[in-house]
Amino acid sequence: MFHGFDGLMTLSRREGVDIRPTLLRVLTDLYVQTPSHSRDEDRQFVELASRLIDEVDDATRAAISARLSIYPNTPRELQWKLGLRTKLDERLSQHVESPPLIREELETEAVYVPTPQATTAPTLSMKPDDASQLIEMFVAANSAERHQILHGLTDAPLKPSTRVDPRRAARALPALEKHAMARNVAGFTAELADALILTSKVATQVVNDRGGEPLACALKTLGMPSDAFQRVLLFLNPGLGSSVMDVYRLARLYDVITERASLILLSAWRGASLANTRAKYRPGHYDDERQRARPTTTQGKPSAQPAGNIATRNTSRG
Repeated sequence: MFHGFDGLMTLSRREGVDIRPTLLRVLTDLYVQTPSHSRDEDRQFVELASRLIDEVDDATRAAISARLSIYPNTPRELQWKLGLRTKLDERLSQHVESPPLIREELETEAVYVPTPQATTAPTLSMKPDDASQLIEMFVAANSAERHQILHGLTDAPLKPSTRVDPRRAARALPALEKHAMARNVAGFTAELADALILTSKVATQVVNDRGGEPLACALKTLGMPSDAFQRVLLFLNPGLGSSVMDVYRLARLYDVITERASLILLSAWRGASLANTRAKYRPGHYDDERQRARPTTTQGKPSAQPAGNIATRNTSRG
């Protein structure tokens, strides 16, 4: 997957050009584009990324940490190296169903202090292309992977969107619940798009999503109470409302999801819509019309006919 990497590293040292930050960004982008990898690919990525993480600047390290924090299948070694996860967290997750005594022993065994890189990492603004990739990754993931992405967004050094104006949210919440009780999907979608400043296409995708996680994040940014969110689930979408397990799953997710993760996802929705808008239009140049013009064949002037072929008309009088 990373063929020729060592040759590029040797070339960068010989020519005096430090391309390690660019290489690390490219390798990470290639890695997160695939939902799952084989053991050899994971081992190779861990080996290459570990060599580069210690040699790049803080801005590149923070960007890579933000990208891998929202990727659901980041290798454990890199999670520990970047401060995204500790060995204690992993041991606690493995003993979720264990008796409380075992969990207490694990929790008192060590106290995790975040690394300076994790606490002082700058807050990064997502570019439209990065936001589009994040939304594509979130839409393609299953329910468990979406939960991991939202959990990773909480600690990711990404700049969240500004909070929705409380007055706007106070006006939108009763209207949204009213449309949901009446099963007016079109009115609900239009009200949601207006409240969150989203395009109608993005708001439609959020409302009609098969899993319901985007809808939970969108309503979380507005501060909708948990009981009101459950009523929206029961009446708005018959596919989700008819499943008790789906309603229970989304209700639990709504209670544990953080406002920061929801606002980061809102920022990604807005950035993705901007990226899609830019992709529709190609920059124009002064000679576009000349290049698009259909070539015309040169037509010569009609040759003069010989005088003998001209029919003469004689008129006589008298």
